[in-house]
Amino acid sequence: MAKFTKKKNGELPAVSTASLPDIVFMLLFFFMTVTTMKDDTLMVDNTLPIADQTQKLDKKDRVVYIYAGKPHERYRSKYGSQARIQLNDKFADVDEVAPYILAEKAKMRQELQPLMTTALKVDKETNMGLISDIKQELRKVNALKVNYTTKEGDAMRNIE
Repeated sequence: MAKFTKKKNGELPAVSTASLPDIVFMLLFFFMTVTTMKDDTLMVDNTLPIADQTQKLDKKDRVVYIYAGKPHERYRSKYGSQARIQLNDKFADVDEVAPYILAEKAKMRQELQPLMTTALKVDKETNMGLISDIKQELRKVNALKVNYTTKEGDAMRNIE
């Protein structure tokens, strides 16, 4: 018959690491679901105009954003105070809009390319000449679906 003996040295048993992969994957999935990705760093003042008849865009993956407005205070010493165009995270000239749109269109899946929408996020103090120049560049590359991003509210407040 076997004899049972107690360990006399009092050592603690080894820590079981069997559940460690489960914990790691649970944390990984948690952070994947709650983390949001930052798209662009806004380098221009962007007080959007107010409109009372608005629609929400359904699919955000089909939208390419162009920002326009006066440079933010941090950038005024380098870029001046005239309204500028921001494409992704850099300032651009009007003639850079068409190549930017073509590059963004090429990044999209083939079936989404005809559905691409260009969203203009333009500060309400920006002059219409810059917006017209942007629209002319969009026409050159046949990007005819243009959306103006606004805040929802009473449009008469734009006059104030």
